[in-house]
Amino acid sequence: MDASLVFKYFPNLSENQKDCYNQLYALYKDWNSKINVISRKDIEELFERHVLHSLAIAKFTQFSDGSKVMDLGTGGGFPGLPLAIFFPNVHFHLVDSINKKLKVIQEVANALNLQNVTTEHQRVEKVNDTFDFIVSRAVARTRQLYQWTHQKVKKSNQNDLDNGLILLKGGDLTEELKEFGRLYRQQELSEYFEEEFFLTKKIIYVPK
Repeated sequence: MDASLVFKYFPNLSENQKDCYNQLYALYKDWNSKINVISRKDIEELFERHVLHSLAIAKFTQFSDGSKVMDLGTGGGFPGLPLAIFFPNVHFHLVDSINKKLKVIQEVANALNLQNVTTEHQRVEKVNDTFDFIVSRAVARTRQLYQWTHQKVKKSNQNDLDNGLILLKGGDLTEELKEFGRLYRQQELSEYFEEEFFLTKKIIYVPK
């Protein structure tokens, strides 16, 4: 299985980026057989449900070179790993509370020779650093994520988009966002991608 679905929406990738995306299926299929980081039924939908979903963030904004991004609750490495391939000059720090998943991520990053990925087995409150952006996918409610992370967002901006949280979310968020009660911006992913999977998917951006 190749990454042609990714290339459909991102036609201007370098040969190295294309090669990295093309290797993801074999790498994840192999590692998933040893350590389950993606549900068995989802592995065949890797490019649509995980890689392209992660890259919605690259449609939403372009991180400037030298930016630092934390992926909170990265699980199998999403959205952090696909974004690290896309933005080779941005540092991605992938954090999760389950160490065996981070082992898979590190092995995949090593196989792809990604120099811009680090991992940390830690609760987010104890991560001792600040970042331009914090990205996360379906880890917790928006209010909770904001409480955990807003102190970890740098005050000074170096991107066109103000520093903050960029969250990949799905389903009806009416109650969740009412509970959140702060300024945010919502982006429908169906405006980026035509596949049915994205009809209920959104980005919630919360500036610091």
